Amino acid sequence: MIIALCCCCMTSCIKDEALNKECDIESAWVEGAEYEQYFYQTTEMRKETISSAETNIVFMVRSLISLSTQIPVNFKITDGATIEPANGSVHDFTKGKVTYTVTSEDGQWQRTYNVSFQEASLPVQKFSFENVETRTETTLLGGKNEMHYFYEETSSSDKDEKIYCWATGNSGAAFVMNGVKPEGFPTYSTPSGKEERGVCLNTQSSGSMGEWMHKPIAAGSLFLGKFIVEQVLKDPLQATQFGIPNAKEPVRITGWYKYKPGEKFTDQDMKEYPDRTDEASIYAVYYRNLDDQNNSYILDGHDVADLSKILDNPQVYKVAQVASLPATDTWTRWEMFFEGRDVPEDIVSALGCNLALVFSSSKYGAQFEGAIGSTLYIDEVEVLYGK
Repeated sequence: MIIALCCCCMTSCIKDEALNKECDIESAWVEGAEYEQYFYQTTEMRKETISSAETNIVFMVRSLISLSTQIPVNFKITDGATIEPANGSVHDFTKGKVTYTVTSEDGQWQRTYNVSFQEASLPVQKFSFENVETRTETTLLGGKNEMHYFYEETSSSDKDEKIYCWATGNSGAAFVMNGVKPEGFPTYSTPSGKEERGVCLNTQSSGSMGEWMHKPIAAGSLFLGKFIVEQVLKDPLQATQFGIPNAKEPVRITGWYKYKPGEKFTDQDMKEYPDRTDEASIYAVYYRNLDDQNNSYILDGHDVADLSKILDNPQVYKVAQVASLPATDTWTRWEMFFEGRDVPEDIVSALGCNLALVFSSSKYGAQFEGAIGSTLYIDEVEVLYGK
């Protein structure tokens, strides 16, 4: 008992002396039945477990035209931190994003977040990957890395809204990198696209630490969705969360690529397989974003580990996959068609489905199998609809 009391006292003292240095928004939500009319689904009114690497919080609504100009957004922030503008204060999000600043308890650290309301659908039907920004992020070793973030723009250019619907695995690779420029990461923007800029995805070594953890490679990846960096060390397949809401049912996706596989195919133990050649991967999944209990549902790496069985998942309606991406040093066109079961029109129109679109320089990169040096270029991707 005495030992326990001493431990409690010591814990209390330490807590009093060391103020919290964290300054994160952990979750955000709009509360109140009067606001439900603006959303397709009430689950869209809450954004839970926001990654510490995410600084853009987006609420998807039916329409900006009819959206109330008096919307309060509530936040859960790290212990002891403060937020400005005030938590729960009312703002007019029809005019564009609102920037919030979170300050740590010790007052030494700050992080800014952009909160916006956007009409729920894919921002464009064609992705040319011309929009990219460079962010500088502090590493675990105290250095600085620079990474590329891809975004799309809304049709209302006067609001200058950026939609960060694309994610990469770069934040996971950053655990073993220090002082790296964008071109040193597995996924980056390149000026040598099919039309102006494009995307380069390349499979890299994750260094001695990655090899020790039996995660020796980091494949280049780009996908519609989010990357939850906190899951990288716990469960890497849960880090990749695929799909964004889409109010149209896609029938075909086309694009352009170049690909060169790396020389040596290895497994997660770095064992070489001379008879295997690395492959690139491009696929898409159209799936229900609510489960039987009306809770939010999102695909992760576990769900897509075996695409041949993806349609066994009751949440999934359709899947599309490029069967083969032969090596080529010239821009080559690809296309893939969706196959699966019919999607109820009322579910589609109510924004009840997500579209996941995934690119990888190593088909089995999620299992840490592939060839270092495999490089996939993509550009001019177009989603085509039947109606």
